[in-house]
Amino acid sequence: MQAIYIPHLLQALHRTQTLVFDDFIPELETLTPFRGKMRVRHGGTFLEVSVKGETIITLTCDRCLQQYNRRLNLDTSEIIWLDKDVDIQSYPQEREIAWEDLSETLSSEGHFDAQSWLYEQLSLAVPLRQLCGKDCQPPTTENDENTPITDGRWSGLEALKRQLSP
Repeated sequence: MQAIYIPHLLQALHRTQTLVFDDFIPELETLTPFRGKMRVRHGGTFLEVSVKGETIITLTCDRCLQQYNRRLNLDTSEIIWLDKDVDIQSYPQEREIAWEDLSETLSSEGHFDAQSWLYEQLSLAVPLRQLCGKDCQPPTTENDENTPITDGRWSGLEALKRQLSP
């Protein structure tokens, strides 16, 4: 998908362009293609971008380490400010920013990369805590004394604790 040239939005009907997605997003591993619609509206000094859609991804449970599938529903919007003086290439990689400046800004004469924006929104929709279900239990193993160890990676610490205990 090509980036949207922002000045062309001014000539579009209602200054809006609607994109329909039914494809896989590069760099995002999904089981199904992302199906949805994105609306990009030029508001003069800002772009209003909204998207609705869904896909299915495979995640690894943080507790039992089993893989499971999860539907990602996306229904979000964002305001991106336009500034003709913005030159993103001239920004240093690291710099201090005031709280008031924590907003996305694009050049009013530049491009809006809809696919990158969609990838970012889908990445933000992936849950931080990935649990396969309410009844998920951590894997258990038995050690020498028939006491359960929750995770085999802790067995070294359990052995050290047995050596230090009287």
